[in-house]
Order: sequence, then C-alpha cells, then structure tokens
Amino acid sequence: MQWSLTAALAGFLFGFDTVVISGADQKLQNLWSSTNAFHGFVVMAMALWGTVIGALFGSIPTRLLGRKNTLFWIGVFYSVSALGSALATTPYLFAFFRFLGGLGVGASTIAAPAYISEIAPAKDRGRLVGLYQFNIVFGILVAFISNYFLSNLGENAWRYMMGVEAIPAIIYTLLTLGIPKSPRWLFLQNRTEEAKAIIYQAYAKEDADSLIADISKEQDVTVENESIFKPKYRFILKLAFLIAFFNQFSGINAFLYYAPRIFEEGGLGESTALLSSVGIGLINLIFTLIGINLIDRLGRKSLMYIGSIGYIISLSLIAVSFLLSWKGFALPIFLFVFIASHAIGQGAVIWVFISEIYPNHLRSAGQSFGTSTHWVLAAIIPSLVPLLFASIGAGVVFAVFAFMMLLQLLFVYFWMPETKGVSLESLAQQLIKEQ
Repeated sequence: MQWSLTAALAGFLFGFDTVVISGADQKLQNLWSSTNAFHGFVVMAMALWGTVIGALFGSIPTRLLGRKNTLFWIGVFYSVSALGSALATTPYLFAFFRFLGGLGVGASTIAAPAYISEIAPAKDRGRLVGLYQFNIVFGILVAFISNYFLSNLGENAWRYMMGVEAIPAIIYTLLTLGIPKSPRWLFLQNRTEEAKAIIYQAYAKEDADSLIADISKEQDVTVENESIFKPKYRFILKLAFLIAFFNQFSGINAFLYYAPRIFEEGGLGESTALLSSVGIGLINLIFTLIGINLIDRLGRKSLMYIGSIGYIISLSLIAVSFLLSWKGFALPIFLFVFIASHAIGQGAVIWVFISEIYPNHLRSAGQSFGTSTHWVLAAIIPSLVPLLFASIGAGVVFAVFAFMMLLQLLFVYFWMPETKGVSLESLAQQLIKEQ
C-alpha cells in the first residue's frame, strides 16, 4: 500500500501540472500579446506536446531503467519545469520548461500505473492503481485552489502559480528513493531472487508462491524482443486505442485547461469563474473517490456505463446552454455533472484498464501505445479550443463531444471486457485468445 501510494504521487504532479496553467491562461496571453493560434499551440499546449513525446518514448526508460528509476527521473523533470516556468521571461522559454514538465506527465502515465499494477494483489489492483487517478484529481483541486489564492498577488501572480509546484515535486522525487523495484520487471531482467524477496515481503506466503509460479509460467513462453504490433495482440491494441480515444473526445482536457475561460464564456465574472473552477476540483475529487472504491466491486465496465450515460446527458445540456445563451448558474451545474461523470467512469478506469491488459514483457510498450493515443489527442483538442470557440462557438464544440460519448457507450457494450479480480498473467492469456 505504501509503495503504491508513493508511486501514485506522480499523479498528483500530473494533475497539478496539467491545470495550473488555467489560472495563468489569459494573463499570459495579455502579457505577451499573443494571437489565439500562437497562445493555444505554443504557450498553452506545449506541455501537452511534451506529454505526447513522454508517452511515445516513456516505455524506453520504463523498460531499460525500470519502473522505479523512471519514476525518480520524472520527479526531477517536474521540479526543473516548475522553477523554469516561474522564472521564464519570454513565451518561448516558458514553453520550453512547460515542455519538460510534459515529458514527466507522459512518462508517468506509463511508469506509475505499470509499477502499481505489477506490485498490487489482483483483488485490490483496481483500487491501488486508482490511487494514481485519485492523486491526479487531488493535484487538479490543489492547483485550482492555489490559483485562486495566488491570483491577487499582482501582475506576477502567474509566476507564483507556476513555481509552487516545485515543492511537491522535490518531495516526491526524494520519496521514490525509498520504494523497491517492480518484481515483475526484475523477473524480466532475470534477477529472480531479488524479485522473489520483494514478493514475499509484499504477500502472504501462499499468495506469493502462487504469484511466483504464474510469473515463471509466463516467463517460460515469453518471446524476447517481441513486438506489440503482432497480429495476436491486435484486439488488445484496439481496446487501448479506443478507451484513450474516447477519453479525450469527452472534452475533459479541453475543459480543464480552459475552465475559467469557459465559465466566463457562459456569463460568469473572472473571480466567480476561478471559484467555480475550485468547485470542479472538489466534485472531481469526491466522485473519483467513489469510483476507485467501486472499481473492484462493480468492475471497470459498469463504471464506464455510468460515466458514459452521465457524459451524454451533461454534455448535451452544456451544448444547449451555450446555443440558447442560458446565463447564471445552470452552466456550472451541468459542468459539475460532466466532471462527476468523468471521475466515476473514464477517470477511474482508464489508467487501471490500460495497465492491466498487456503481458508483462510488453506492458511498457503497450502502455506507451495507449497513452500516446491519449496524449496526442490531449494536445490537439485543447490547442484548438480558442480557435473553435471563436469560430463555431462553444455550443457546437460541446455537442460534438456529446455525440462522441454516445459512440463510447456502444464501445463499452460491444467490445470492452471486464478485467476485475483477474491476475495480470491470466488476463493477458484471455485477451490474446479473443483475437
């Protein structure tokens, strides 16, 4: 539990880093007199492009250096990014340091869920990997609160908003030194005795013996240097691609990046918009807690049903509120429902599901594929938000998101398997057979 919690703290920095920029959004655009296109693609989205690179190539250090060592270097990147962003004097320098933080985010979405899923018992795996998601939304909440309280510190308030992340980043980096290496990764390195010692430390003897037998059995049939793109893994790749694809076409990252702007578009003042963003963070935290407490009871698929239906209803109402120019607090309520639907569904499930469905020797490469899909879309969609809001309007944008969630509901019904309570080794065998 303690090891999982430490690894999951990478999620706190992920969440904080992702949305802390929302408080500085319009201040930075005014400071550097940026066009909507330059502001969206360079200033705001550069961290997301770093995340794409981190997700694309994060499997390399995760596989070669190991999950633990990769988590340590992720902390270093976050620390440097926070301090550099706070001290930046040009939009290009700011974008560079945000890019470094993005590398940390992208790599963490591979290394942290992989580490936790490989060290957690099957019956608790959903809840423990869910700690990563909990820490993401906790980081989001803390960032919103931090932005709210730091927003009154004058014209350089944005520097304090960006720089404060260095404190938890340095603490996390030091904590990673105290966790053991992943036993399944050690097996892959033929460091069997080290792996067994960690397993016996973490499990009761009977459970440890059974787990060691399962891992050894998979090791016996493992093909070295095998590609994740072989035909027998096609079904697993489809599952990873689609869950990541629909996660971003809910509009979640677009909303988190531009929450104050969206509230202001809906008729709220700047201060009220920032405060409403804190409300979003609280709703996200509460329903994520509910989701991770239900994920090993109801299962991944059931939570995806609940989330999909909530998405469709809330996004449709948000679209209508913009199209019909409803003012007041109807919009925040609809957005709260949207966030609750995300937190209990996709938010609670995605990192758990992607970390479960691959064989041990391909987990880092497979997660890289799934998270890369997620982050490419997470970079593209928020980058387009200022332009899309100005051209076709927020109502149309949210209507498209609502339609995509209808397609997600069909994906869950027809394709998505249930993975709760099954060992990683047994689950991989089942999904390969479904090809």
